[in-house]
Amino acid sequence: MPMPMAYQHASEEFERFLRLVIERSGLTTRNQAYTTTQGVLLTFRRRLELHDAIRFASVLPPVLRAIFVADWDTQEPPRAFSSRAELLEEVRSLRQDHNFSPDSAIADVAYALRACLDPAEFDRILATLPPKAADFWRVDGRG
Repeated sequence: MPMPMAYQHASEEFERFLRLVIERSGLTTRNQAYTTTQGVLLTFRRRLELHDAIRFASVLPPVLRAIFVADWDTQEPPRAFSSRAELLEEVRSLRQDHNFSPDSAIADVAYALRACLDPAEFDRILATLPPKAADFWRVDGRG
């Protein structure tokens, strides 16, 4: 079997994703977009049981999947979904001195993510997760 296209073009797809985050959020650098993305993914991951998180990761593009699972303490108990403001505060807690995540960070990453994967497959997975998981990834949740 040949190498899957998703792996052959992983870097290009990740660059496309970062460009979308930058365009949507108003951030100015790839590093800022990366920190925002990592903060959003980790904030979401902390709210899932291990088996749900693995299923969620399975629909992510390869580089985003790697970010989602990197440095994971699988023994940490899941946190409850909270208000958008509290979730955003957690996103911003990653590398606080170098984190420029805007108020719309979660929705901005959701927008870019939906543009880079099969939205039907993404929604199918979200429908199997706790009810507030789909709310987290709402694109209209800006600000």
